[in-house]
Amino acid sequence: MKIRPSTLNDVAQIMVIINDAKTYLASQNIDQWQNGYPNAEQVENDIKKGESFVVVNDDNTIMATSMFTLRKEPTYKQILEGNWLISEDEVYGVVHRMAIKKEYRKLGLATFLFDEFHQQLKNQNIKSLKIDTHENNIGMQSLIKKLGYKYCGIIYTSYNAKRLAFEKVIS
Repeated sequence: MKIRPSTLNDVAQIMVIINDAKTYLASQNIDQWQNGYPNAEQVENDIKKGESFVVVNDDNTIMATSMFTLRKEPTYKQILEGNWLISEDEVYGVVHRMAIKKEYRKLGLATFLFDEFHQQLKNQNIKSLKIDTHENNIGMQSLIKKLGYKYCGIIYTSYNAKRLAFEKVIS
């Protein structure tokens, strides 16, 4: 199992995983990803920017996907009812659009992705990784808290959806 940058040839498989995640979230009565986002165009943009990654097994089957960037997240400039741990002026990593293929859930692939992103940040001496999630997405909240992320406050997406913001200081 390894993590590699996504290619445009991966978009169809990535969208199967994302669409399955949309169905799963809806089945949990979570309205995250229920408005047409993320879509293939977003994934293609992530790939073109070098910000889309997949986990593949030895057969090169895509098992999971995530977006990871060092670009500042515009929606993180304003955080309500709290504060970021590291100043918005500093460089930080951001994770978005993480999803695991349904037959590979509960195998630790999300932790595997986070560990890789943490290592990339350490290698570049970047001290923070930020993420946001839906207030009802208890699965993601539980995972990131277990990985040492701290709740920082509330942000609103570009389409005005409320999200809980978390950050981990990378040491």
